[in-house]
Amino acid sequence: MIQLEHVSKTFGGAESGVHAVRDVSLKIEAGEIFGIIGYSGAGKSTLVRCINLLERPTEGTVTVDGRELTRMPERELRQERKKISMIFQHFNLMPSRTVAQNVAFPLKGSALTAEQQAGKVKALLELVGLPDKAGAYPSQLSGGQKQRVAIARALASDPKVLLCDEATSALDPQTTRSILRLIQDINRKTGITVVIITHEMAVVKDVCQRVAVMDGGRVVEMGDVFSIFSTPREAVTRSFIATTSNLSKVEELIEAGSPMVELKPGEMIVRMTYTRKNVSEAIISDISRRFGIDINIIYSNLEVIEDAPLGGLVAILSGDRVQEALEYWTSKNVRAEVLKRG
Repeated sequence: MIQLEHVSKTFGGAESGVHAVRDVSLKIEAGEIFGIIGYSGAGKSTLVRCINLLERPTEGTVTVDGRELTRMPERELRQERKKISMIFQHFNLMPSRTVAQNVAFPLKGSALTAEQQAGKVKALLELVGLPDKAGAYPSQLSGGQKQRVAIARALASDPKVLLCDEATSALDPQTTRSILRLIQDINRKTGITVVIITHEMAVVKDVCQRVAVMDGGRVVEMGDVFSIFSTPREAVTRSFIATTSNLSKVEELIEAGSPMVELKPGEMIVRMTYTRKNVSEAIISDISRRFGIDINIIYSNLEVIEDAPLGGLVAILSGDRVQEALEYWTSKNVRAEVLKRG
């Protein structure tokens, strides 16, 4: 559905300008939810604005639904942009218009009759869970409700692509989850291709199928969400993942000399992380019985992504056969890191 080839965007001169996006190539399949994550200044928002040519790339080509946008004259481009809708962090609703009027705005000038437009607006408000808010004004809505209106408005033109630029950043965690569930539901019902720009790894983890990690204007890592979370290659990716797990907190305890991580001779602190989708055995109890070792769990963080367990635990291990246990874990697709020895 979306193909970027060697896309770069520079603001200002080639020598002294700001290189916001540097030689990005990626493909996003029809019907998938694709995440683009990066810290502030990584270039992700500029990249997503290159997809609909709100920012015209300095170099490279952008193709959406088989049509190369970068070669189109402005008039033709305006028509193609109707296939691509966008929602933003701050909703961008018109305060002087009702919810229904905001949703109907993209239908202005369409071939639909007034009755057909009203029917479509009603159906869209039902889809986003706001059938009773048609006559309300944006000032009367919560942040989550405003974003639902923005989503309904974005869907009014029957787009094939929905771009979400930090669409949940201004929302509390509970509202964020409800908006992400809504986006997932719309994706399943309509088959729309969704691109989510975010700096929150939890957002990617909850709804995306694949993700690209940006740093310094480049895509430094890309893959399915499970692989990125279980075996991150880049330091920036590991940094993002640490924000969604408590498994890295043990390093802070070790550095601070916490009594929680004091060890006796022969003990060691080990962090175990699942690395494959086929981990379904009772590995902890099996290891304890098989090798006669004691396992004192300090932290654990386990969740299900793509119908597979992901995460791990940090524990103090003791016993004569700990090294054998670590080797056995590795054979079971569990990465084991010794963080401290007694």
